Amino acid sequence: MGHLVLAQEALVHLELDSVTLMPMGRAPHREIADDPGAEVRFELCEAAVSGDERLAASRLEVDREGPSYTVETLEVLTKEHPKDDLVWILGGDQAARLRTWREPEKVLELATVAATERGAWRRAGIFVELAQLRNSRRIVFFEMIPIGLSSTYIRRRVGRGQPIRYLVPDPVAELIESRGLYREAAAVAAS
Repeated sequence: MGHLVLAQEALVHLELDSVTLMPMGRAPHREIADDPGAEVRFELCEAAVSGDERLAASRLEVDREGPSYTVETLEVLTKEHPKDDLVWILGGDQAARLRTWREPEKVLELATVAATERGAWRRAGIFVELAQLRNSRRIVFFEMIPIGLSSTYIRRRVGRGQPIRYLVPDPVAELIESRGLYREAAAVAAS
């Protein structure tokens, strides 16, 4: 739900035409705990956006070979949509790490980075982290309703057999249930 609320707030505050959820294909720097795989993550995104014509899910990173780098994704999107002004939406924790990404200045050349405060990361701290980047003026902020849910929390609830209705969209809960997602890893951890 946090991702959907983030998308909605970005649509409203940044006056966007649409928002596309883009599940990562393969993480370049870390393994994702309890990862059901890129294909399943895409299906979960697709289920989450179903019924909202302002939102879509993209397979771009899922279908790419090798690690997913934002700069490469933005290069493809720029070629596919040359007239669009691209906005890359991030939580403050990710925005603060932007300078450690592959070609962060190119990322800021290809898209506006729209960030919302998250956790300990506030605007001032993020600006301090990114001020030395060329094109740092292309970082904008928008307000996000605080959501105290995380994907880790949802996975733990599933693993413990607790309900997740109202914590995720119904189509996502149904997909998690029908596929038995996140149960096996939690059962192993409990034993």
